[in-house]
Amino acid sequence: MHLWNPPYCGDLDMEIRRDGTWFYLGTPIGRHALVKLFASIIRKDGDDYFLVTPVEKVGIRVIDAPFAAVDADLSGAGRDQLITFTTNVEDSVTAGPENPIRVERDPATGEPSPYVLVRRNLEALIDRKTFYRLVEKGSHADHAGGRWFGLWSGGVFFPIIPSAELG
Repeated sequence: MHLWNPPYCGDLDMEIRRDGTWFYLGTPIGRHALVKLFASIIRKDGDDYFLVTPVEKVGIRVIDAPFAAVDADLSGAGRDQLITFTTNVEDSVTAGPENPIRVERDPATGEPSPYVLVRRNLEALIDRKTFYRLVEKGSHADHAGGRWFGLWSGGVFFPIIPSAELG
């Protein structure tokens, strides 16, 4: 799909909210199968999101991330730990070098917004309950010249917050 380059046909009144709910004309899309179909053809070019078929490309609005990671399974421990996420559209992705976890913090409140890369520059916002479960499995490690609290998965350490800020 990332190689398709059909003509741009305008924007749809379609929006994906922060919790992963899809809306069309201001109304939630209630058919999960339809949401999964749309999710399979979403693409991000620059800062813009599109639904792309072989014959057309239409713009949609994404409030934060196009997917929500609604669950995670953990196996192993320490550097050998694997975190496998399940999204709201039933994608499954294991965090690691190809699918990193990143955490953005609100500059005003310090509130974290954690994400995992699902596929080609499309991320899932990790929902609060899942993130809190993962934090319980976090550890401290040296990273980027400092000590950080974070998560291991696929042999990679993903920093969440500097250890000194945990006070």
